[in-house]
Amino acid sequence: MVVAAAQNSAEKSGRPETPRSENPRHVTVLGSTGSVGRNTVELIARDPDSYVVEALTAGRNVAHLAEQARSLRPKLAVIADSAGYGALRDALQGTGIEVAAGAEAVVEAALRPADWIMAAIVGAAGLEPTLAAARRGAVVAFANKECLVCAGPLMMDLVRDCGATLLPVDSEHNAIFQVFDFERRSSIRRLMLTASGGPFRQADRETMAAASPAQACAHPTWRMGAKISVDSATMMNKGLEIIEAHFLFAMPEDRIDVLVHPQSVIHSMVEYVDGSVLAQLGTPDMRTPIAFALGWPERIEAPAARLDLISAGTLTFEPPDPVRFPALRLARHALQSGGGAPTILNAANEVAVQGFLEGRIGFLDIEVVVEETLAKLPHSRLDNLDTVRHIDMEARREAGTIMARRSDKT
Repeated sequence: MVVAAAQNSAEKSGRPETPRSENPRHVTVLGSTGSVGRNTVELIARDPDSYVVEALTAGRNVAHLAEQARSLRPKLAVIADSAGYGALRDALQGTGIEVAAGAEAVVEAALRPADWIMAAIVGAAGLEPTLAAARRGAVVAFANKECLVCAGPLMMDLVRDCGATLLPVDSEHNAIFQVFDFERRSSIRRLMLTASGGPFRQADRETMAAASPAQACAHPTWRMGAKISVDSATMMNKGLEIIEAHFLFAMPEDRIDVLVHPQSVIHSMVEYVDGSVLAQLGTPDMRTPIAFALGWPERIEAPAARLDLISAGTLTFEPPDPVRFPALRLARHALQSGGGAPTILNAANEVAVQGFLEGRIGFLDIEVVVEETLAKLPHSRLDNLDTVRHIDMEARREAGTIMARRSDKT
């Protein structure tokens, strides 16, 4: 389990270790061309002698994957979209790098003998590769919160049974991980996830209803991909993070709070029973939590700007507006309902966000599609991965039907 694995490695880290360059870490990056993947590749490239890259995978971006592969020289490069196989093969011809394509090849990449794996594939598509990595008992740095949202109980059981280690890369959960007393869990009163509030923190519902994808993706403090940017604008990202924190830290839902903090300096906090509140602070740069995970249990240099509290000035906090951001209520309801409800929530949200980005529905339609899908489908038990796949498929189908109906009305 994540806690036991973290404790064991922490105990070992007290003795001198061989320099990383003499004992390089074998790494794989799943989703190397996305925002988190690119930052991971950048950090590895800054100290190439400390790493052996087993595999890089990407969804469709052949050109960027080929560029990364030529730089890092992985043993394997995989493009998930099989249509890109020929182009990737041609781009890497003569390099000696093995090339593969398709969803199964991505899973096979996760099974390669890397001792550290970055799981950065966006959405439910990252579930099977991440589970495959955990099944090997590897150290899995995961930026894909959907894995725990879709299959939290199954994933945590697998991590425990296989002796894997989960290192959260989301800035909020990474912050909690850094100040969470795993050996004295009973001393923890609650977790506080901070949120920037996104681009619509002070907008009225009328303004939000008319929002364009470009406006929804214009995050005030973080640079992220389109999907997570829209999730931040609806605050569904915080809802998903509540579910993730529940499973990752074994914390009851009613002891996980969300606090809007527009400056994005405090990335999350842990409150203890004696009244102490421990926080992790830093500039809003994903390279900091990625570097923490890449170096763990040691710490490595990262190029993120250093935090200057004097320049940062006043730090403010406010509760999230439940009227403006109903996604938080929907996520808590899904977690309380249990079973496949979080899987339905995630699938419906992915479908609705994609529909919004493609201009088929409005911004406020996202929450409607999610809520109606949750209400329509039964919250079945998650017995195994096949059950997760079935629930996910049914939720996507239902969300698509609801979305098409709403689109016809506009």
